[in-house]
Amino acid sequence: MHIIENDFIRVVINEAGAELNSLFNKVTGLEYLWSGDAAFWPKKSPVLFPIIGLLKDNRYYFDNKSYELGRHGFAREKIFSVTEAAPSAICFELQNDESTLNVYPFPFSFSIKYTIEESRLTVTYLVKNTGVERMYFSVGAHPAFKLPVADELAYDDYYLLFNKTENAGRWPISADGLIETAALPLLNDTNQLRLSKQLFYKDAIVLKTLQSDEVQLKSDKHPSGLTFSFKGFPYLGIWAARDADFVCIEPWCGVADSVNANQLLTDKEGINDLAAGEDFERAWTVTTW
Repeated sequence: MHIIENDFIRVVINEAGAELNSLFNKVTGLEYLWSGDAAFWPKKSPVLFPIIGLLKDNRYYFDNKSYELGRHGFAREKIFSVTEAAPSAICFELQNDESTLNVYPFPFSFSIKYTIEESRLTVTYLVKNTGVERMYFSVGAHPAFKLPVADELAYDDYYLLFNKTENAGRWPISADGLIETAALPLLNDTNQLRLSKQLFYKDAIVLKTLQSDEVQLKSDKHPSGLTFSFKGFPYLGIWAARDADFVCIEPWCGVADSVNANQLLTDKEGINDLAAGEDFERAWTVTTW
């Protein structure tokens, strides 16, 4: 485990998956990250690369070849190398190897940098195409925040407050884990989404057309919460395991396959591409209070 900290927060990151392991605010005295209780969900904040969600039949096609790749890709299961370490910042890197090339035929470098400033944590993703051909990828985050934040409150006391008024439907997820072809009503001329455990009984909430790039997790019954910023991420997932005491706020550059996907990687919804030598950078931030 690696620790970065200042007078306001302490952040712990695991080399395995470069996964955020703890987000503790020294001022409020609260831990904001899910415990990772394996009875519900053993992860805490896995990174999603080079795909997000499921592929149709766990398979995609590229350059007339078939590749099998599981949910959310392989990065979350890999050991990252530390390339930079300081009291307020640490950077991890994953590069392609034989095991990745067997399922994902692109040379790459994928860096994740954690930086803290006062009570704000910034997580920056940098994807580099180190090969000679164009590469295709998705990348995203899956942090799980403890809920209730304050132990004396209930899960239902919390809501998400978006920074813009929204009219956005929820894209249902099929029994096979794929995105259905039509959205269901969810946010109708509002900037609030009340949270409840029942909200996630039919899997994640997938949002494609948000105007917002920031959301607060808060309660009117307690002053503590967090602000989550995700500028540059066109998709947002919101999820919790059944009856678990957390909520995931997931910014994505990419999305799971739809039920009618043709399985061609180059045609995949939300796919990003990089020419040889190019790079792609996105960052999300969480400020605890």
